Amino acid sequence: MTDSPLQINEFLDQVFTYGTFWVYLAIFVACFTENLFSPFPGDSFIVAAGGLVALGRLDMVISLLVIILGGMGSVMVMYGLGRRYGRGYFIRKNFKYFSVADIDRMDTRFQRWGALVLVVSRFMVGMRAVLAVAAGISRYPAGRMVVFSTISYLIFCALLFIAAFKLVENLETIEYYIRTYNQIVLSLLAALIVFWVIRKVRARRKEEKPA
Repeated sequence: MTDSPLQINEFLDQVFTYGTFWVYLAIFVACFTENLFSPFPGDSFIVAAGGLVALGRLDMVISLLVIILGGMGSVMVMYGLGRRYGRGYFIRKNFKYFSVADIDRMDTRFQRWGALVLVVSRFMVGMRAVLAVAAGISRYPAGRMVVFSTISYLIFCALLFIAAFKLVENLETIEYYIRTYNQIVLSLLAALIVFWVIRKVRARRKEEKPA
């Protein structure tokens, strides 16, 4: 799967042929998967969804609900794992990317700035799942976890939707620059080919001349 919002948009266009429900389901699955497997381009699906909302092909409220439910579903799974297995399990395992030092550091942060950490959690790419697990280990209240993580999602989605709306508004301008760029590159490539052919012809003529 590519991480380009435009190509993901093309993928969702294909899903549209089966019905709008399946597009919402694809977005839900993408947002759920992203927290379990960080390299998955969940954010690009959010941008693509914003573009489809801007074009009037998806409903904004339903799209936001699908994104938040999908994302929060996997966030709470990671939170549940941390709460279920607890500090002792992770200290014994001392995972490379979630060491004892990481646990102590995260625990301290949650004790001091739990709400703030969760509100900015969506902006901490690569650390989202770790933060959710750390919240579970720290026994951070589940209700607050849901509230502050949802706020984080709403802020994050709003920013990405604004970016998507701007992208759609300026799509013709972007396409113009892409076409211009392609024309320049193709012209330069054609000139290089002509230059190469002329050099080859001249070199061959020199070789054919009698000494």
